[in-house]
Amino acid sequence: MKVINIRPDANGMINWPTLSAQRKAIVTIGVFDGMHLGHRKVIERTVDLARKNNAFSVVIMFDPRPSVVHENPDLFDDFGDNAQIPVDSQALTSVRQRLRVLQQLDVDHVIIVRYSLAFAAKSYRFFLGQLVGKLGMRALVLGSDAALGARRAGNVHAIKELAQATGVFDLVVVDDFGPGDVRVPDPIVPEVPSEDGEPKDPADGMNKAEYRAWSKGMPNKKVRAWSSTNVRWMLANGRVRDARDVLGQPHRVEGIVVHGAERGREIGFPTVNLGERIDGYVPVDGVYAGWIVDLDADEASADNLHSSNIPSVGVLRKDELHLGVHSPWRWAAAISIGTKPTFAESNEGSSVKNVVSGDSGDIFESDSISDFGADSSTYPNDSENRVVEAYALTDKWQDLYGHRICIEFAQFLRPQHAFDSVETLKDAVRHDVEKVREITDAENR
Repeated sequence: MKVINIRPDANGMINWPTLSAQRKAIVTIGVFDGMHLGHRKVIERTVDLARKNNAFSVVIMFDPRPSVVHENPDLFDDFGDNAQIPVDSQALTSVRQRLRVLQQLDVDHVIIVRYSLAFAAKSYRFFLGQLVGKLGMRALVLGSDAALGARRAGNVHAIKELAQATGVFDLVVVDDFGPGDVRVPDPIVPEVPSEDGEPKDPADGMNKAEYRAWSKGMPNKKVRAWSSTNVRWMLANGRVRDARDVLGQPHRVEGIVVHGAERGREIGFPTVNLGERIDGYVPVDGVYAGWIVDLDADEASADNLHSSNIPSVGVLRKDELHLGVHSPWRWAAAISIGTKPTFAESNEGSSVKNVVSGDSGDIFESDSISDFGADSSTYPNDSENRVVEAYALTDKWQDLYGHRICIEFAQFLRPQHAFDSVETLKDAVRHDVEKVREITDAENR
């Protein structure tokens, strides 16, 4: 797979590469955030058609997400060529995570377009004309609700008419709706489950009348069951197992391990703590079962892997090896998401005497914070410092400081609790660890 990174100029024009003078291209276009089952159906069809027609399969992917650029033009549309794209806390997946899936699906070329307002102002007719003339596009593969170009005027109906009128490319529409439509709150506001165990879909067991009444009781919108929006809502309620069913793999967040306050080590449960820049949508606060994966294991210099937004194909192959179910760099883990813990200090200094916070962060050491939530509308506890940390169920302590790690979510265990003593806290953590072991052992059988 060849990855090409392109940034439009100030006028929104792109210098498209010439892929081949002889072979044509079968192209699909989108953000593909989450790389869920609907996305995979579209991409698989693109690859299949390319093979049957001796053509290249080409995925054109936008980064950042168009919606976040339009909502925050000053933040996302004004940074230099070598600048790191600002964190999009609502994105399900990073470019690196999406590229892994594209490589697994045997895509030939991925063109990552740095989305900008100037680029967005181009008409779909102009855009598709460029793809035909520059890339040699012979067919365009889209999901049934796709829309391209200025004001999203290029829906599948309009593009079909253009294809028929010009005769220079075919439009292939893939039904990627999956189980159908669902209604989700609008806006999506994270809500911590009130009980232990994986939360259920609130609509489970409802008949049509009950579902209609439930949905009318809140501002909502209709989306596909296989959609990034639906997955985002699931994660905002702790439903990581339901999200996995739509994503086709466990939901993951990634980041660089930083030093914490080492409180977890003091109580016998040392953890890894993610730094401020976290890739992937951080689920709602709580304690989860899952895994830690060291993506930088056996690297002489882990820093070299973090210098670019676009990883090399070699890095992607290494990621795939490390993420394997039976990888030696993958450990079952108890995962904590919450705000900073608060401990009472003894007169002598830093000795932990009593736990006075009700945050899930109490479970593990940490004084690092995540960058979740760009504004107060994103998360109700935006003003508080959210922490993502995990305790690996391994007898051998892993020195992961400075490494890029992946945290995979398997199941929600419980919401945050207040603890009146360190011993009570330890008992709760021991119980969490046993639940994690039970869940992860069952999944790895």
